[in-house]
Amino acid sequence: MPKIDLKKTLKHLYQPSARDVVQVDVPAFRFLMIDGAGDPNTSPQYARAVEALFSVSYTAKFMVKKGPTGIDYAVMPLEGLWWADDMSSFAGNDRAKWRWTMMIHQPSYADDAVLANAIAEVKRKKGLAAVDALRLERFAEGPCAQTLHVGPFAEEGPTIQRVHGFIEARASLAGKHHEIYLSDIRRADASRWKTIIRQPMTRTP
Repeated sequence: MPKIDLKKTLKHLYQPSARDVVQVDVPAFRFLMIDGAGDPNTSPQYARAVEALFSVSYTAKFMVKKGPTGIDYAVMPLEGLWWADDMSSFAGNDRAKWRWTMMIHQPSYADDAVLANAIAEVKRKKGLAAVDALRLERFAEGPCAQTLHVGPFAEEGPTIQRVHGFIEARASLAGKHHEIYLSDIRRADASRWKTIIRQPMTRTP
């Protein structure tokens, strides 16, 4: 059985072009989520959260592959919702005051029981304290504008402005700033990092 890659199945949501900002309608998907606060570049909490998300997601993947269905699938990329209690701190890049929800999309064949078993397995084998803070949640954004940013995170500003400008010409911003990380930043050169910038918007008539 070939490996299933939802990034390709959901190409309009996970493989945008860097050339254009487009409007998409994002339905409800199941995510493993974990909340936190602080600068992602220096916060131990952030590093532990990401480790817990990937550890459970990969454990669930191998449980499904070894289970009765034998389904093999690609683990989805890390995603993040970003905001601040005072949004001037977010706009001003005061990362110490940022708040975040990191999350990974879970396919339907990694059902609730599989994920519960994966959490228990990771906790037993790796002893990751952050696993206790994970939750499984259905999350729907509805209408959004998005595009692809290529380059370092620190250079996202103009791309974000393009997305906001697209929305403001048609509707209003709504919800939290959303990023989807398509590159392994441990291996890829920063100039080639690919990040989807997504922003929810009010529904146009």
